[in-house]
Amino acid sequence: MTTVRVRYAPSPTGSPHIGNIRTAVFDWLFARHSGGKFILRIEDTDKNREVAGGIDEQLAALSWLGLDVDEGYGVGGDFGPYLQSERLDIYAKCANTLIEGGKAYRAYDTAEDLARMREEQQKRGLPPGYNRRHRYLTLDERAEYESDPNRASTVRFAVPLEGKTTLHDAVYGDVAVDNRLLEDVVLLKSDGFPTYHFASIVDDHLMEITHVLRGEEWIPSAPIHILLYQAFGWEPPQFVHLPVMMGPDKKKFGKRNGALAALEYAKEGYLAEAMFNFLALQGWSAKEERDLYSRQELVERFNLEGLINHSPISDPEKLLWYNGQYIRAMPAVELAVRCLPFLRSASLVGAAADDVHLEYIAEVIALEQQRIKTLAESPSLAGFFLVDDTDIAYDQKATDKWFSHAGVRNRLTAVSTRLSSLSDFTADECETAVRAVAEQFQVKTGDVIHPIRVAISGRTTGPGLFETMSVLGQDRVIARINHALTLVTE
Repeated sequence: MTTVRVRYAPSPTGSPHIGNIRTAVFDWLFARHSGGKFILRIEDTDKNREVAGGIDEQLAALSWLGLDVDEGYGVGGDFGPYLQSERLDIYAKCANTLIEGGKAYRAYDTAEDLARMREEQQKRGLPPGYNRRHRYLTLDERAEYESDPNRASTVRFAVPLEGKTTLHDAVYGDVAVDNRLLEDVVLLKSDGFPTYHFASIVDDHLMEITHVLRGEEWIPSAPIHILLYQAFGWEPPQFVHLPVMMGPDKKKFGKRNGALAALEYAKEGYLAEAMFNFLALQGWSAKEERDLYSRQELVERFNLEGLINHSPISDPEKLLWYNGQYIRAMPAVELAVRCLPFLRSASLVGAAADDVHLEYIAEVIALEQQRIKTLAESPSLAGFFLVDDTDIAYDQKATDKWFSHAGVRNRLTAVSTRLSSLSDFTADECETAVRAVAEQFQVKTGDVIHPIRVAISGRTTGPGLFETMSVLGQDRVIARINHALTLVTE
């Protein structure tokens, strides 16, 4: 049986889009399910669009999601180089093979020539596309162009003008196109760099790729690719075109309808596990009535038969739900470790958190675990636990509402006194003390609870008050209440 070899082949033209990373997830899952190889190739032939650090961002996105590479850029292997800009001699040799076999030709059109051609086509109401004007040049005409120092040549594919070409796709079935409708596409640009059409075919063959997973937007180009395989006499791989991810508005999932670049999700506090689970179900189904899968469960279930032939609706709210589910299922200590970078960025935790400090942070995070949706929320939700007792940021509306009632000073003072006498500062003991103060002053329990919450946290909402008090500890709760008394007006 042939070993499955799939490739993820991004271009370093910016931070990877979530749709591209979805393809990488499918590639990785298919390779792991089938015992095959996941290969990374960098397609850096569009130098005008390449951005500094683009490759590093691709590698960082793969690393974040745990998509370990078996072979390719940065790893090595028997089919390198895996950076297309280092394979130009290979493409030149393959292009010459096609030219010598009459399957490709050199075209000497300038940018001005092509602009005039398009303008003429528009005037005559003709479909756009290359008019093959240099496909049939005589030897003398070619020699004349070659002798012109102002004429650089490209290499174009001589598309067969008769018959049909059929794409056999694992998701969309057979798609047939009349060859006469296809264009003689450029294979090699005048600077010697290949186009995607050419480089991807040459590399996929030479790297022995068995399955090509890519977005459905490449279906119109697939007949050209199949014809190129035929021109070389090569067997094409299995094409697997993936449906485009759509946002809730049923338009392509992008910035306008809630999508972020892949690494932005990490910065926003999304868990890699949640993102992996979410992406694995964007265009694929295990045909089960469930949403949550471990990585191993997805590896065991993933197959090409589960791919769907219509665009999934990729809802940011659903991704947020996934993230919350994974956060709530995580051990508190592990969640605390995941939150540390965000707490450090907010200057709530020092550069190094010792075991004692981490244990405290875990207690704090455990109180917020049912409410937190992203790691980036941890500073705002848990920050009041981590600031100095006199540095609490009091919400003005909260103090206006709860520190201005008649008798609040006396009640808070009584609470402070009772808490000072507790020998066991548990949530239950704190609750008993607070309720005793409410009974002492003959007021509703809420009239004591709410001022205490504002006094120790600066806000009106949060985790259970008595659990919060227990985690903060006796000395800090009393210090905060005494500090708050300086703000009480009644």
